[in-house]
Amino acid sequence: MGGDNAPGEIVAGARRAVDELGIPVVLVGPPDEIGDTGGLEVIPASEIIAMDDDPATAVRRKKDSSLVRAAEAVRDGKALAMVSAGNTGAAMASALLRMGRLRGVVRPAIVTPIPQLGSHPAVLLDAGANAECTPAMLVQFAQMGAAYASARYGVASPTVALLSIGEEKSKGTPLVKEVHELLDQAPDIRFVGNAEGRDLLHAPADVFVTDGFTGNVALKTLEGSLRFFMDTLLEVFAADEEAKRAAEVMLPRLAPLAAEFDPDSIGGAMLLGVDGVCVISHGSSTATAIVSAVAVAHDVAVAGLVDRLARAVAPG
Repeated sequence: MGGDNAPGEIVAGARRAVDELGIPVVLVGPPDEIGDTGGLEVIPASEIIAMDDDPATAVRRKKDSSLVRAAEAVRDGKALAMVSAGNTGAAMASALLRMGRLRGVVRPAIVTPIPQLGSHPAVLLDAGANAECTPAMLVQFAQMGAAYASARYGVASPTVALLSIGEEKSKGTPLVKEVHELLDQAPDIRFVGNAEGRDLLHAPADVFVTDGFTGNVALKTLEGSLRFFMDTLLEVFAADEEAKRAAEVMLPRLAPLAAEFDPDSIGGAMLLGVDGVCVISHGSSTATAIVSAVAVAHDVAVAGLVDRLARAVAPG
């Protein structure tokens, strides 16, 4: 029931996931508001957490909301994973309170893929769950990010970089400098040093680690820049007849690249550190984005992501 295009696009995406991918999907929400489900099962929920609701308050008060019931379905083994395009904070809170936190996890983090030309995506975390972080949290993010890259993209031994304002270990805030030293000494992490924001699209590592404030700003700056570039390119191609003729040649070659960087093809980010799979999609998600999100959720659940994360952060 969450997102700008709910419930129509969400239901359409769920039906396409079943038809195109063969992944069974259960919908959660008020049955009389969901519309034609095409035969998909519905777990009834009488309440909806709005996009502007306070996440913690809404999850505590709206115990029969679609988000809370979805998280409970995963907890109770009725579903492999939950997918939401609704209130991000409420999705996180529902997953944390109903699924529980993995043993040893200080704070869950949001991980998001960063597309790379000709290769598997790199991953960035934290992308917004924790605005302020401790050194121990960032080290744990590195462990969870590496486990995710391995489970999702089959990277045998993922490398980790720390997002900073310079490549030298002497650069950055006191937090970044301390984390650099800890990562450099961590025996279970393939740390390759600092990376800068300009490195995100031609990644020197499989995993970028940062605090949630910096990660969210970096991610949205990247998304906005790519959107601006694509819009500008289309304007140039429509400028005059000569440009239009050039576009006829260039656009077929550019289209696959644009599709690779299209947020709808990524599906969404994932909450790492809870005892279950939770995928958080864009609030503007279309049916195509939901199909992608369902595919991601299914794949990492089947790949045993939660067990890998538990091993990665296990105390001692």
